[in-house]
Amino acid sequence: MNETMVTLVGNVATNVEFRETVTGGVARFRFAVTARRWDRERAVWTDGPTSFYTVSAWRSLGVNLAASVSVGEPLVVHGRLKVREEEHDGRWKTFVDVDALAVGHDLTRGTAAFRRAVRQSTETSVPEQRVPDPSAPDPWQTPPPAAEGVSTPAVTGS
Repeated sequence: MNETMVTLVGNVATNVEFRETVTGGVARFRFAVTARRWDRERAVWTDGPTSFYTVSAWRSLGVNLAASVSVGEPLVVHGRLKVREEEHDGRWKTFVDVDALAVGHDLTRGTAAFRRAVRQSTETSVPEQRVPDPSAPDPWQTPPPAAEGVSTPAVTGS
């Protein structure tokens, strides 16, 4: 496929909104990327213009993202770039979206503690290997975090 893949480094600009759809859950948020440049004359770092992107993350990535990310946090987002134009109130506007494939905290700006998501399965044996249908819900979708004091059963194996 000829898709434009991008990796963006920036900050979460809005709350992560998560909702269930017929094809699985999706998380969406706005992402701000500001270029920083070294100003030799003044010997300081200066901010350039800020670009905003709407980031969508599907299925387990969306669930984990909604449980892990807050406004202002520095992230690295990797995914498919989508540029679209729409008419609103008689004016054409350009929207830039990223369909995220991977998202993580930017560890150049802080620390993070990784916790492996617990996958739930109704099968007791190892499932057969098959090609997943990208439009079907992810059978390994991570459940939302359990309420405090409520344990979530763990699934062993990989």
